[in-house]
Amino acid sequence: MMHKTTSTLRLGFAGLFVSCAILLTGSLVKVAAQETQEAQDAQSTKPAASKRSYNTGRDPFRKYEPPRAVPKKLIGQVLPPSIQERIAQYKAQKAAAINARMQAPKPTTALLLSELQVVGISRTPRGYAAIVEATPIKLSYVIYPGEFFYDGQLVAIEDTRLVFRHDTVFTDGRRERSVELKGLRQPNTVSAMATSAPVASSEKP
Repeated sequence: MMHKTTSTLRLGFAGLFVSCAILLTGSLVKVAAQETQEAQDAQSTKPAASKRSYNTGRDPFRKYEPPRAVPKKLIGQVLPPSIQERIAQYKAQKAAAINARMQAPKPTTALLLSELQVVGISRTPRGYAAIVEATPIKLSYVIYPGEFFYDGQLVAIEDTRLVFRHDTVFTDGRRERSVELKGLRQPNTVSAMATSAPVASSEKP
């Protein structure tokens, strides 16, 4: 009976020892696997060493050809639309301003500075005023300093000339401003003959 009990205890201790050994071995294997995974992750996060590339994409057996020069986009002046198109734009702007109950633009906003001729300059209670004629449509307007035109603005009126600010627009969106002077229109020969009074003859028959 005593011998049987001793054998049972030995078997129990042996089983306990084997169980502890299995648990310990599993823990060691798990720790080793975790360390291996961390090492792999650390290696994957390291920046890859840059490799020097000697391939330039050029055939070494072909003669060198310099790159072709790409022609630059030509930059020119934006040409204004025709007088008919500008008048149509003015009418549309005037109708929109009337519908919005705003002050309508003046007809001079459809005219170019090159289309103006200075007919006369006078002094009014508001200051100097000028009478200009739009040559394409043969209409005259009274203008004051500050009047806007399609490509500029009237800056000042002097005794014998008008001072304008001329705006030049280019295709790349750039704007240039310059000063343009316009003097009084010189009467031609026909108008001078029409305005001159006939001279009476003083000789007696």
